[in-house]
Amino acid sequence: MDGTLTVDKDDLYRLLELLAVNLARQPDLWQYRWLTHLRRLYRKIARSNAPERAQRNVAHHYDLSGALYDLFLDADRQYSCAYFRHPDDGLEVAQENKKALIASKLLIEASQRILDVGCGWGGLALYLAREHGANVTGVTLSQEQYRIAQERAQLQGLASSARFRLEDYRQVRGTFDRIVSVGMFEHVGEAHYKEFFAMLRDRLADDGVALLHTIGRADGPSATWAWIDKYIFPAGYSPALSEILAVVERSGLFVTDVEVWRLHYAETLAAWRERFEANLNQIRATYDERFCRMWRFYLVVSEMAFRYNNHVVFQIQLAKRQDAVPLTRDYLIKPEVKSDRVVKAA
Repeated sequence: MDGTLTVDKDDLYRLLELLAVNLARQPDLWQYRWLTHLRRLYRKIARSNAPERAQRNVAHHYDLSGALYDLFLDADRQYSCAYFRHPDDGLEVAQENKKALIASKLLIEASQRILDVGCGWGGLALYLAREHGANVTGVTLSQEQYRIAQERAQLQGLASSARFRLEDYRQVRGTFDRIVSVGMFEHVGEAHYKEFFAMLRDRLADDGVALLHTIGRADGPSATWAWIDKYIFPAGYSPALSEILAVVERSGLFVTDVEVWRLHYAETLAAWRERFEANLNQIRATYDERFCRMWRFYLVVSEMAFRYNNHVVFQIQLAKRQDAVPLTRDYLIKPEVKSDRVVKAA
């Protein structure tokens, strides 16, 4: 980040790929296990996402200039894993695939009340309101995301069916037919999982369906890398499936479906990285060289985590009743996205 390390031919990607592959081949040394244990203990004690701290943690990353995200995300500003149904799917199509699959898993019907927990810049909420006639409430702690989501709803004529609030998930009241959370659970923190799933249970209608979409670990509980914790996502953590389900089992919710997305986020990050690199000069005009080096490193090392180091994405469908969803997964088969038709962010 400080420019004191020179990478030959500026090939940061190949250097970090080499290191990631070698790291994946290392034996599980006892020193590493103890270090991970201590970092996990520190995370539980010191890196809380209590309401008073959660907004500061969110602002660190998501209240950056909106122009930055326009330069590397898709036109709908989807800042979560895309779904590549075919190898030649572009980023725009893959993000549309993701939204369509989420809508299928939620079994949405017109006029249903939907809660979008951690709604980002409003892309999914607007999609569900526009394409499915749902009444969506999105909540976020990011001032910038809240402002832009509201502007987009107004511009698209959806302000009456897609509403956004600057609100912590623990403050939400009311009952919803469907609840969805995409890319937000990583910011909840293990100490608050019980609160999160209690909120899902209490806010979900008796016949409702919820979907949780989160980054996770395929190789069991661990600890967030200190550099990511300090510079990119303060108090963030990507859980193992065992850590999530242990809490769900005691929450009064049924797990009705689990899907693991392998390598989809690696391909998503590769697309983001290529766009970021192509727009470096514009990014330098807003931020300094150190910021550019930091974000290049973040995007590359994140891709390596999904490509070589056991990071995946979990989609977990939840309900209060076992009969809330069909007995087979046939309802998930939907027409493919055939074009790059998207609605651009404001």
